[in-house]
Amino acid sequence: MDRAPGLSVRLKLTLSYAGFLMVAGALLLAVVWVFLLRYVPEVIVSPVPSGSPGTPGLFIPSRSDLQRAFAPRAATVLAFLLLFGLLGGWVLAGRMLAPLTRITDATRRAADGSLAHRIRLEGRDDEFRRLADSFDAMLAQLEAHVAEQQRFAANASHELRTPLAITQALLDVARGDTGRDTPRSDTAELVERLHVVNARAIELTEALLLLSRADQGSFGREEVDLSLLAEEATETLLPFAEERGVTVATTGDAAPTTGSPALLLQMTTNLVDNAIVHNAERGTVDVRTGTRPGGAVLTVENTGAVLAPQVVATLVEPFQRGAERTRTHHAGAGLGLAIVASIARAHGGTLTLAPREGGGLRVVVELPPAPPR
Repeated sequence: MDRAPGLSVRLKLTLSYAGFLMVAGALLLAVVWVFLLRYVPEVIVSPVPSGSPGTPGLFIPSRSDLQRAFAPRAATVLAFLLLFGLLGGWVLAGRMLAPLTRITDATRRAADGSLAHRIRLEGRDDEFRRLADSFDAMLAQLEAHVAEQQRFAANASHELRTPLAITQALLDVARGDTGRDTPRSDTAELVERLHVVNARAIELTEALLLLSRADQGSFGREEVDLSLLAEEATETLLPFAEERGVTVATTGDAAPTTGSPALLLQMTTNLVDNAIVHNAERGTVDVRTGTRPGGAVLTVENTGAVLAPQVVATLVEPFQRGAERTRTHHAGAGLGLAIVASIARAHGGTLTLAPREGGGLRVVVELPPAPPR
């Protein structure tokens, strides 16, 4: 936004310092005038010493004499105070505003795209140091967020390019077979493969949109019971679990919280689906709900392969897929746990992943409790 030019803060502080110094000097001179000169009479009669006829008396200055002697010197002192105030105020203002200049330079660098620069203002704690530290922390968060978004965009582009490239190849094959006496079975297989690839692209796009919606926090909030969502998600995925030979059990008490029912249901569904897919043959999935002093808790445990802690730490990253996939289920978008983490974070909750003893994974989501009615 264009603004009219104005005085700099340093010049304003300099004029303020000089003005206050002038006011203080004028008050001091006024005190001298009021409390000293007012007691000096205007006319003073000097007695003639006895025994010295014709000899003039001693000179005693009157108020007028003192005023004539005091006024020029007072003006000189005020002029000196003005110059001293301007010079000293300019130097002091420069020293006081030096940290602000460094913060301004860092802000301009950040506006130009250089998020790696830090102010690192030295010295003891004061307002400028706290501002600089807060600005450095903000730059660090922005840099990490931008790096994450760039990595996410690159991964998303790669993931979307794969189904589109497969679709293009299948269409090229179909176009090459145009005019030939192509068997009906080959045509049906081509259509089925196109359907699978297109469904994968749609699923990935919907997952990206859901992740963006959760990151932005653009949703309404109402009271939700995680136990009911767990039962609904389990019932929805029960046929898929039976197909894979996995037993799903849902237990626990009511777990009231506040948030978006659709997003929390999606979070629960992703956890249960992930537990079914990443499971051993004839494995189990245990879904539990309850409350803690910190809020509502949803726990999903599944059997499966033994996971190293360093592998578990990467599972919430976007497009990170587990190794245990079967041919009966598609590879997925690799955003299941990333969406869970984003939804939990958007609702003010936490997501904790830990390897389960004997193999498998334990996922714990803790959300803030619902306010009392």
